Amino acid sequence: MIIDMNYWSKVFRKIIIFLLSILGIYLGFKLAIFYIPFLIAFILSLLIEPIIRFCMRNFKLKRRTSAIIVFIIALTAIIGLLAWGIIALISESSNLLSSLNIYVEKISYQFSEIISKIDLSKLRIPNEIIETIYSSGRGLLATGADFLKGLLTNLLNFITSIPTIGVYTVICILSLYFICTDKIYMIDQLEHHFPEMWVKKLTKHIKEIAKSLGCYLKAEAILVLVTFSVCLIGLYIFKLAGLNVQYPLMAALGIGFVDALPIFGSSAVIIPWAVISACDGDLTLAISLIVLLAIMGIVRQFVQPKVVARQIGIHPIFTLIAMYTGFKFIGIIGLLIGPIILIILKNIFGTMIDKGVAKSIFEREI
Repeated sequence: MIIDMNYWSKVFRKIIIFLLSILGIYLGFKLAIFYIPFLIAFILSLLIEPIIRFCMRNFKLKRRTSAIIVFIIALTAIIGLLAWGIIALISESSNLLSSLNIYVEKISYQFSEIISKIDLSKLRIPNEIIETIYSSGRGLLATGADFLKGLLTNLLNFITSIPTIGVYTVICILSLYFICTDKIYMIDQLEHHFPEMWVKKLTKHIKEIAKSLGCYLKAEAILVLVTFSVCLIGLYIFKLAGLNVQYPLMAALGIGFVDALPIFGSSAVIIPWAVISACDGDLTLAISLIVLLAIMGIVRQFVQPKVVARQIGIHPIFTLIAMYTGFKFIGIIGLLIGPIILIILKNIFGTMIDKGVAKSIFEREI
């Protein structure tokens, strides 16, 4: 039997390229997490870059002058929001952590009340199964409470570690300043130190990825920010009105996080919250939450057509698999990162996916 070495060398090369691309994406995310202050500064620079160009174009200012003015304004806003956010998060996290057992007991009591109102004798369910249902419900609540307790403890430890936060903040601010004022110089240095062919290929791939991934992330960021802002304002209004909303910032952050997940939405948090409030006898809060959800939906439907140019183009089942994979590898943040990696892979291997991955690797060329 004659082995076609030319064919198998091509197959081997395609497999190696595929595996190296996945490894490169994985290492890229690891480096992004390691250099998180610089990544935040880069993202912020992209957000304020249009404002810098607006100042240069309309006020006839040099780039450095425009960048310094916009940087000072942005820095003032960021420091103000950070100070308010940190103080509010410490206060709400501490209060929630100390009252967590009370909330778990209240939910457990409501669960028992709902089960007790159901006439299980008509269903002829054995007592052993009923006890299993009760114990499973309590176990689920205990697991959820332990997870939330650990999350809140880690959050408090991170927020209260002033030296770490201070170093991250200073590095982020300095990086943002240098990126804004010396952007042209940095681009020239990259072009100077890398081969011209590398720069051309890298620029081409970055533009393609930015076109598909960048537009999606920008649109999602705007939508999540709108959802978070509307939710935060609404919850603070409820709190000022005397409704039982004790943790508006944390609730808005949680709703914003869930809203950022593909497939899910803010209703996945607000509707259960409204149901629990109604079961607890607080119909005013339940109705108010449903009204807030309706307002958020109306605002989102008004904003969405203006910012979303196109959908991901990936079936929800694959998005769900990517979220689960990200969660298993990275944790809760993997729910967000998983779909992003999937979009990058789809962009890089678009031709291979359209033809069929196995077919494009193993099919013989005619």
